[in-house]
Amino acid sequence: MCNKKFHNKHGVNVVGKLVTGSDAWWATVKGPQYEQVNDDFQVTFWWRDPAGNETTSPTQRVWIYITGVTDHHHNSAPQTLQRLPHTDAWCWTTTLPPTWRGSYCFVPSEREDDFSPDIFTADEPDRMLLREGWRKLLPHAIADPLNPHSWKGGRGHAVSAFELPQAPEQPGWSTPAAEWPEPQCMTWRSERLGNQRRVWVFSTGESFDGERPLAVLLDGQFWAESMPVWPALSALTETQKLPPAVYLLIDVIDNAHRSQELPCNADFWLAVQQELLPQVRAIAPFSDRAERTVVAGQSFGGLSAMYAGLHWPQRFGCVLSQSGSYWWPHRGGRQTGEILEQLQRGELNPQGLRIVLEAGVREPIIFRANQALLTQLQHMQQPVFWRQVDGGHDALCWRGGLTAGLMTLWNTQAAKPD
Repeated sequence: MCNKKFHNKHGVNVVGKLVTGSDAWWATVKGPQYEQVNDDFQVTFWWRDPAGNETTSPTQRVWIYITGVTDHHHNSAPQTLQRLPHTDAWCWTTTLPPTWRGSYCFVPSEREDDFSPDIFTADEPDRMLLREGWRKLLPHAIADPLNPHSWKGGRGHAVSAFELPQAPEQPGWSTPAAEWPEPQCMTWRSERLGNQRRVWVFSTGESFDGERPLAVLLDGQFWAESMPVWPALSALTETQKLPPAVYLLIDVIDNAHRSQELPCNADFWLAVQQELLPQVRAIAPFSDRAERTVVAGQSFGGLSAMYAGLHWPQRFGCVLSQSGSYWWPHRGGRQTGEILEQLQRGELNPQGLRIVLEAGVREPIIFRANQALLTQLQHMQQPVFWRQVDGGHDALCWRGGLTAGLMTLWNTQAAKPD
């Protein structure tokens, strides 16, 4: 709860408790504070104004962008922390379920008109106005200075991590390896695509005549640099929860190339197969068996992974799709994107693929599109490992689904799919 008592020169009130906003009190704050209320948790986020209180600071708003709670995917009105009068303390309180896990950031602003006023008066905010407001603000976002668990998010700005006590286990991430093999970073110059990019090749365990399975991870720069996946993969390999394998992480170059190459682009996947995979095999031999080859991605990457499996099942027999953008190319909330429409017309056949399909309940448009795809696949008698996550469009959720999905797809003794 936001304690609205003012601080005195000693930082202690008359009954001996620390006063909110005092130096002594700030020393005890290590990020969001929470307490259980009935079946849920009341969570308070804090920000300390470096310019002091309202008489010395120009800050008018401190927007809070919590994935799946106040972000544009959730289509909710923007929320700002409130200043406790006469202090440097800003806070905002919400209620979250005990299984919640997600990332968040703050955007301090000296303006009062960052968003259109219509957003705050409508029953449901206009999505385009909401996206436009956040598009302008997010380049100025900061991680929570009080939270030691922060990283550079997929949109390029810093974010912080927060989870509640019953958040699901994330294999490999809670007990990462202390040491791991050095990934090999190389430059892939593509003649077909007319560009070049970094790729990372990470090999675990011993090679047995090129029989190690292969996993292709899209948005490779994120899993290599922003949230390095090496310690988690190594830990799971050491404990034999994952087999020795070759992991290929492919950089997207930038958002413009990502938006062009990942959504249902045949040239991209032909270039991967004809140009990149032979180069990788020369330095890290891997199995040719489709049922041992995983292509994994998130958002546009999830869409792209499914596209690769459906079009080249003889090469990519396992699909790990997280928060796949199956609305594409119909931005605006339609559930029937291109892949679903082609499946409905019988132009694509999923038979024989092993599919892990994951989406978060706090990303409504993507969740509904994934449910529509799941229903269609089941209608076609295609087994699917379906994973519903209490989270949003969030790498903090995806990281656990990535390692769990690899364990599922490479374990032929795993639980039967739905």
